[in-house]
Amino acid sequence: MQQEALSFLSSTLPPHHHHHHFLPFSRLRLHNFPSLSFKPTTSSSSIFFPPNPPDSSSSSITGTLESDLHEKLLYLDTLGIDFLTLLNRHPPLLSSPLSSLKSVVDYMTTPPINFSLPDLRRLVSMCPELLTSPLTSHTIPVITFLLREVGVDSTFDLRQALRRRPRLLACSVDLQLRPTLYFLRRIGIVNPQKHTYLLSCSVEGKLLPRIEFFERRLGFSRRSAAAMFKRFPQLFNYSIGENYEPKLSYLVGEMGRDVREVLEFPQYFSFSLENRIKPRHVACAERGVRLPLAVMLKTKEDGFRDALEVCCDSSPPLKTSRLCCCVQNDS
Repeated sequence: MQQEALSFLSSTLPPHHHHHHFLPFSRLRLHNFPSLSFKPTTSSSSIFFPPNPPDSSSSSITGTLESDLHEKLLYLDTLGIDFLTLLNRHPPLLSSPLSSLKSVVDYMTTPPINFSLPDLRRLVSMCPELLTSPLTSHTIPVITFLLREVGVDSTFDLRQALRRRPRLLACSVDLQLRPTLYFLRRIGIVNPQKHTYLLSCSVEGKLLPRIEFFERRLGFSRRSAAAMFKRFPQLFNYSIGENYEPKLSYLVGEMGRDVREVLEFPQYFSFSLENRIKPRHVACAERGVRLPLAVMLKTKEDGFRDALEVCCDSSPPLKTSRLCCCVQNDS
């Protein structure tokens, strides 16, 4: 690995000067030099004299860079971090001083943060910017923001939040994290410390477009659409094209349900269309039963089968039962 790194560096640095091999004067006369008018000039006279010796300062710089790279490679190797793979993904690592890398590693792996080395390797693999971001002007402000402004309760919860979303460490507090926090609070999410994974999301690029989808596509009011996300903030994480649209199409087209059912049960979008929604709907349709979405999808398999049996029984469920709104179609 070390030899590969040194070879990589050599290929990126200016080549050493080498003495050129010139043809003897007798053979030069065979070229198209006019013999009568030829007068050596400054440029042509260099043909007959060797070039200046190599610049010693260039060799010194090359040696220093190779030495620095070698030290970084060895240091990261002791942490179990593949330097070359990381460098390919994050080239600024090449110019980052070794002292800066050590400062970041020491801060993240000692109390109070106290990540284990396996955790640190995972953080770095998912967020290589961690190693090259200024510690005092970037990383520490991010940690402070999560603890003080977001309300993360402890360093244990802080580690959990960063394990789940390492990209938080690459975000600017002023440009990304704080504006998103204010947006989440504005729509009614009062416990953002439980949803820190959303803080790295762009308000304009991700959060607002998802709320607006339910306004435009389903005709929900802004308040109703926002209430869905307040009730189930994970809804922000799902794709419009790959999740919302196919599941809504199946809900209305195949299941024949009112789209407003997702206002009360936005968790509908968290279930697999192929592995949970379709099989459960087919089982209900075969028995002529319509269960509330929450009962149909959240219940474990045994409970789901029991619910079907209750709805198919000759005696209707009690009005106090969560199954009281199930419908049995006449055959």
